[in-house]
Amino acid sequence: MARHPGEVAVQRRAGVRLEEHGSSRTRPELPAVAAAFLRDQRMIVAGAADDLGRLWASVLTGPAGFADVVDDRTMVLHALPAEGDPLHGLFAAERDLGLLAIEPHTRRRMRVNGTAVQAGQSLVVWTEQVYSNCPKYIQTREPATAPGSPALLGGGTSLAERQQGWIAAADTFFIATRAAGFGADVSHRGGNPGFVRVTGPRSLEFPDYPGNGMFMTLGNLELDPAAGLLFPDWERGETLQLTGRARVEWGERPVVRFELDAYAHLAGLLPAGWSAPGYHRFNPPV
Repeated sequence: MARHPGEVAVQRRAGVRLEEHGSSRTRPELPAVAAAFLRDQRMIVAGAADDLGRLWASVLTGPAGFADVVDDRTMVLHALPAEGDPLHGLFAAERDLGLLAIEPHTRRRMRVNGTAVQAGQSLVVWTEQVYSNCPKYIQTREPATAPGSPALLGGGTSLAERQQGWIAAADTFFIATRAAGFGADVSHRGGNPGFVRVTGPRSLEFPDYPGNGMFMTLGNLELDPAAGLLFPDWERGETLQLTGRARVEWGERPVVRFELDAYAHLAGLLPAGWSAPGYHRFNPPV
C-alpha cells in the first residue's frame, strides 16, 4: 500500500522521522493470534460514513464468538447496527468499515480495517489493515450485565446540558475517520476525566496524547475533516454518537477541535453497570 500523505504530513509536523512508519506498514492478513483474540470479544467498535459522507462510530456486541474469522482475509460479525443507530441499514452495499476490538479489563486492542457488506443478520468483512495497538490510556473496567434492547432516546444538532456533562466527565471515547482511497478507521481515546473539554453546545476539544507515532487518525483528518465520536455511558449502558468536523491545532501538544453537525443518543447498545475504572498510569494530568 502507498504511504498515506496525511500521515506523512502529520508525522513531519510532529517531528517523527521513522521511514515508512504508518498504515502502509500494516498487513491485510489475520494471523492466528488475532483470530483467537477476535473470537473472544464481546464488544467491537465500528466506524463508517453514511450516504451523506458523515462519519459515525458505533458499537456491536454479542456473546464470545460473535466475531468469527473465516480465513486470513475474511471475518464475519454476527451482529448488525441496531435500528436507530446511524449505521443501521448502511451495509446493503459494500462500503469501507473500520473496526476496533477492545478488551478494557486487559487493556488489549486491535484494529481491523477493510470493507463490509450485510449478509442476512451478519456483516461480512474483508480485511485490508490488521494490527495491534499498545495499552496506553485504556481504563480497566468489566461489565456486570448483558446489553439491553436497543432504543433511540434522542437526537439533534445541539447538545443538551446532561450530554455536555457526560462528555466533560468522560475518560474514554472512540473516533472514526476516513480518507479517500485509504478507507475508514476507528480509534480509542482515553485519559483522566476532564481530558475532553466542552466549549459549547456544538463544540468540544481534546488533546492528542503521544501514541505509536503512526498518526492514522490525525493523518485522515489532514485529508478529510469528517469525524464521528462515540461516548459510552458505562453506568447506564447508553451511547452518544456525534458526527461533525474536526481540525488539529498544533502547539506544544496537538489539540483536536470538533464541531458538531448531528448526534444520536441510544440505550441498550452496551452493557450497563460496568465496574469502576482503573485509570492508566500514563494518563496525563488534566
